[in-house]
Amino acid sequence: MQTDAVHAALTWQSSTCADMGAPLTAKVLRLVADDASVSAAFSPVFAPYAGRTSKDLIAAAYSLRLLGALHYLVLSGRAPALAGCYEAGGGPALGAALIGALDDHPDVFARFMDSPPQTNEARRSLGLFGGFLTVAAETGLPLRCLELGASAGLNLNWDRFEYDLGALGRWGDAASPVKLSGDWTGGAPPLDAIVRVESRAACDQKPVDIGDDEAAMGLLAYIWPDQPERLARAAIAVARQTGVRVEKADAAAWLTRHAQQGVATVVYHSSFIQYPPPQTRSAIISAIAKAGAHATAAAPFAWLRMEPAGQVRDELRLTLWPGGEDRLLAKVHPHGAHVQWLAAGRSIA
Repeated sequence: MQTDAVHAALTWQSSTCADMGAPLTAKVLRLVADDASVSAAFSPVFAPYAGRTSKDLIAAAYSLRLLGALHYLVLSGRAPALAGCYEAGGGPALGAALIGALDDHPDVFARFMDSPPQTNEARRSLGLFGGFLTVAAETGLPLRCLELGASAGLNLNWDRFEYDLGALGRWGDAASPVKLSGDWTGGAPPLDAIVRVESRAACDQKPVDIGDDEAAMGLLAYIWPDQPERLARAAIAVARQTGVRVEKADAAAWLTRHAQQGVATVVYHSSFIQYPPPQTRSAIISAIAKAGAHATAAAPFAWLRMEPAGQVRDELRLTLWPGGEDRLLAKVHPHGAHVQWLAAGRSIA
């Protein structure tokens, strides 16, 4: 039977999905948590994680791994009964369809449960881009962008998207197929900053080959099925056109090799830092601090991160060396649906 920790993790994620406007996704998780027959069928999926606390299960996103497996089966056409329920927004047959998908494709569930979610949410760039503009404006230098936990590298192309801030203005490539907008409040980042990305690189322990259709489908599977407006397909097209490549590497070791002086180096990540084990996380932060300690006004170093700070809120924070002041730039919806810009500019000259 399902453990109390698993039930708590599923219930928490269901509530979060409901709060974030994904009622079908919330319903799926409620069935797995609370329906006796569905819960019993899915108990073996969570059996390898016996002994984990609900906090551990939430941090490792095991509920999202399960959702990814289910949506993959729908997208690939391998679970037509489940696809019909998803299209109908649920229905009385949803529980049986969930059990049928598990019975027919245990290999898919094993594969997805064994790997952290590759969300790579392109709309997170709506939060991140203000940080890049801030670094460009305050340093006056071209940017060298290094992304940690980049998955397929969709957000490496942040400067090739268009951003609509409503009455505050627009920024970016008006011809881009990726047009990002949301409920933007507060002021605006420095939209008049001169931005030139001199180089970009990224790493992930399990990078997604964006040129492979099967891999791309796996990436799309992590998008909740009741939020089709999310922009992964368009961002995938841009990544394919620009030849984005993500290096397979441990983030701490990769950063140590790549954190070099020259231009304005920006190390950034989003919804990533909770996944590495504590020792790796400490090594990443140590490598960033070491690089920052050697920064100069002519060769500054920035750490930009958009990470969870609540159930339905991320914080966009920037540390820019020399100086090393940690600043809260914005409060951001985890999928970029809204941004509350908080920052005021400063100069490091």
